[in-house]
Amino acid sequence: MTTAIVIPARYASSRFPGKPLAPLVGATGVAKPLIQRSIEAARTVTGVDYLYVATDDARIADAARACGTAVAMTPPECANGTERVAAALAELPDDVDIFVNFQGDALLTPADLVERLIAHMIAHPDCEVATVAVRCSPSAYAHLVADQAQGRVGGTTVVCDAKGDALYFSKRVLPHITPGSPREATPPVLLHLGLYAYRRSALARYAALPATDLEHIEGLEQLRFLYHGMAVAVVAADPPAWDAIELNNPSDGDPIEAILATRGLV
Repeated sequence: MTTAIVIPARYASSRFPGKPLAPLVGATGVAKPLIQRSIEAARTVTGVDYLYVATDDARIADAARACGTAVAMTPPECANGTERVAAALAELPDDVDIFVNFQGDALLTPADLVERLIAHMIAHPDCEVATVAVRCSPSAYAHLVADQAQGRVGGTTVVCDAKGDALYFSKRVLPHITPGSPREATPPVLLHLGLYAYRRSALARYAALPATDLEHIEGLEQLRFLYHGMAVAVVAADPPAWDAIELNNPSDGDPIEAILATRGLV
C-alpha cells in the first residue's frame, strides 16, 4: 500500500501564534523552526512514499519548501488537523492508500510508533482510522491524577473495547481508579498520542460530517468519528524512551530543547 505523511500546520494558533516558525535549538546550538524539525522527524519513518506539509500560510509553506518538502495549501477555516489533512486530499497523489497525520507540533514523535501505526493499517485493510496510545506507568499516572486534581490537563486518555477499538477519548483520566487501590501500581490507563492514520474514504466522510458537541467540549477532534459510528482502532505501545512533549505553549520550548540535546539531534 502507498503511504503519505501529512503534517498539518497553521500560523494562527490561539495559544502560540506563529508556532510552526518558532525556533528550537538542537544539540549543536543550531536553531531550526518547529516545522523543519517536524519534517526531519517525519523523514526518519520508514515505509513512507510521500511527505507533505498542509498549511494555509505562505510563510509556513516557504519554510517547508526550503526543506525540500511538498506543500498542500488548505483553507484557513479548517478547525483541526484531521480537517486540514482532508482538505489536502485534492492536492495529494491519487495512488495514496494510507494517510498519516503527523502533528506539526509533535517533533519528538518516535518513528517506530508511526511505523507500527502504518503496519496496523496494512495488516487490517478494513480499518478506516487508527491511532496510537502508550501504556501509563505508575509515575505518569500519578502525574495525570495530580494535574486533574489541580484543574490542569495532563494528557488525553482512551478506553477501548475487546477488539482494541476506542470507546471514548477524554482529557479526564479514564478509567477512574479509586485512590489507594492496588490498581494504581499497574494502572490500566492508555495515554493517547495525537497521531492518526486514515483511509481516503474516512477523511472524506469526516470532512462531510457535522462537528459535535463532544469534540467541542473535550477539544478532541477524533470524537467526531466515534459520535458518528466510525471505529477508531487503538494501537497500544510501551512508552517511548523519551518524553514525546509537544510544543503547545512557549514554555514547552526549554524541555523540548533539553531532549533534543540529550538525543544528539542537531
